[in-house]
Amino acid sequence: MKRLQNKVAIITGAAGGMGAAEAKLFAEHGAKVMATDIQGEKLASWVADAMKSGLSIDYCKHDVTSAEDWQRVVDKTLAAFGRVDILINNAGIYPGYSTTEQTSKELWDKVIAINLTGPFLGAKACIPYMKKNGAGSIVNISSIAGLVGGNGPAYTASKGGLRLLTKDMAVELAPFKIRVNSIHPGGVLTPMTEDMVSTDAGKEMMKAMCPLGRIGNAMEIAYGALYLASDESTYTTGAELVIDGGLVAR
Repeated sequence: MKRLQNKVAIITGAAGGMGAAEAKLFAEHGAKVMATDIQGEKLASWVADAMKSGLSIDYCKHDVTSAEDWQRVVDKTLAAFGRVDILINNAGIYPGYSTTEQTSKELWDKVIAINLTGPFLGAKACIPYMKKNGAGSIVNISSIAGLVGGNGPAYTASKGGLRLLTKDMAVELAPFKIRVNSIHPGGVLTPMTEDMVSTDAGKEMMKAMCPLGRIGNAMEIAYGALYLASDESTYTTGAELVIDGGLVAR
């Protein structure tokens, strides 16, 4: 069963990791996908292979902090596929842990711009077209850092802000049947986290923190996004889907 047949999705941060997994999975389930990332060459490489295998995926180099870039992505999506049904705000950065005293204003501004302002601009660009369709789904990829502290002020604030931005938009957009939900991954092996778990000690630390005793993979997050993007979740909005192996259940 193709769970996203006739749907059109924009997925950011799709050069690798969770974004690429989501884009491939969505296309396999019938969606037409516009994959975007600031890493244009890396994105283009895997999309070319996916298109050769018959998946309906296009791509666009994209700076999520730019309102102009967002409009360009939406315009390209409309030109290619005719509509926008789904937005997955996956693009984000983790700068590594630093204390409040160690965090420069420049670093703070950069993390907030990508992790929080980017999803706001994305929603702002896509909402008018979802309203025209009479429905839509926005999924914001937050983090368990949006639920608990200890990950550094900039990252924690950006992901906590994204959690509540999700809820605010969910209330605002419910009358238009546009659902807005957040996903909160725990330790997941992606290009962004490779350095954190590159050593045996790092891997063991991550496993010890997680009741399921292992690190997650990108496809496990993608399946959560698939559910929230699909019509299987039409009564779900403003929700927090925690996919962390039980880490924050302790």
